[in-house]
Amino acid sequence: MTDMQVQDAYAARAAKYTALFGSAEKAHGSDQRLMSHWAQSLSGPAIDAGCGPGHWTAFLANHGIEVEGIDLVPLFIEEARRRFAAPQFRVATLRALGVPDGHLAGILAWYSLIHFEPAELPVVLSEFARCISPGGSILLGFFEGSAGEPFPHAVATAYYWSVDAMSQHLVTAGFEVQEVHVRAEPENRPHAAIIAVRTTPQGWHACEI
Repeated sequence: MTDMQVQDAYAARAAKYTALFGSAEKAHGSDQRLMSHWAQSLSGPAIDAGCGPGHWTAFLANHGIEVEGIDLVPLFIEEARRRFAAPQFRVATLRALGVPDGHLAGILAWYSLIHFEPAELPVVLSEFARCISPGGSILLGFFEGSAGEPFPHAVATAYYWSVDAMSQHLVTAGFEVQEVHVRAEPENRPHAAIIAVRTTPQGWHACEI
């Protein structure tokens, strides 16, 4: 799907989405613990890429992280700004985060990559790698299943990824997988999360940071 199609699909359901999922307190306890654990590893600015109504952005800010939330959907950004005063929010695509090379210590992409067609995923991960400094990290959340298999998500067509396939994409983009978390519950689609650290690109020197 194009960015505009995804934007329109979420804009049409923005209020309902916020009511259902727009609170970190409503999230699974293990997800909250993972976010807290990851936040403690960061030593610089971060971006919540695909922040929706901003609940995880605010969660990270409450953990002392200098974090900015970005989303493709203007209605989400308006709602995030209304609900949370501390973090900064802006409209942007995950294909171009709008920060300098190596500027970030971390990127959170919590279920924000699920609507990218398989051929587009490397483009987005390459942009993430460009923006994260060596030693910084990424935290991804996604639906676990057969790699690249589409399914009828409630908002727009989405794609499953196996842990192995997503890990390989991350390695190719310049990351080293550090942690993998999976969860399967009868009433929900299988969940997976990966923390991966940005490796030092060839030819990168400390004086360039």
